[in-house]
Amino acid sequence: MQANIPKLPDTQIRHAVLRQLEWEPEVSHDQIGVGVMEGVVTLTGQVDTYAEKIAAERTTKRVYGVKAIANDLQVRPVGVRTDTEIAADAVRSLEAHVSAPASQIILTVRDGWVTLEGSVDWMFQKEAAESAVQYLGGVRGIDNQITVIPKVSSAEVSELIEEALIRNAEVEASRIRVETHNGVITLSGTVDSWTEKEEAERASWSAPGVSRVVNHIVIAPESIFYE
Repeated sequence: MQANIPKLPDTQIRHAVLRQLEWEPEVSHDQIGVGVMEGVVTLTGQVDTYAEKIAAERTTKRVYGVKAIANDLQVRPVGVRTDTEIAADAVRSLEAHVSAPASQIILTVRDGWVTLEGSVDWMFQKEAAESAVQYLGGVRGIDNQITVIPKVSSAEVSELIEEALIRNAEVEASRIRVETHNGVITLSGTVDSWTEKEEAERASWSAPGVSRVVNHIVIAPESIFYE
């Protein structure tokens, strides 16, 4: 006999998120508030670093039943660092990162917010540039405006992405639709978890010439059955 287990209520999701934050050593969970409404999680409070803010969001995404996240955490760095000091560290970090083409990137810092501009050939280079600066002391946020220049046709990109989704064991490709136009990928359909949604997006970004991914995939967890 099979029993249909209903979707998790908000109170249960909130409890699971709190427990997951407690489990994550990168996060000071006692400074973070969690609210949940219809599967949408809101994170509030303050943390010491931008890296911790991102870690809290990443940790929350791992919880089953989470459909979306509003990350309202405020970064309140311990100690004071000038924008000039942060910018100097950011330039050195970009130059040291093997995947970030520093010569193609311009950065500015204002009130602890780092803005990245320029153009690269691949999405992983854009992500590498952001990764290079997000762990620096004093950084309050990052505005990554780096563009990816498309170099292949839309038809080729779409075919490559669809093949990648089929190969990916983490994604049920039959429930996802891929549309391509001038380097912009639009994903739609449904998946069971945030992890699967992100994996589909990651696979799309891995294709050559992708300048933007619009992820319209809806998280709609299927019912769980037990014998």
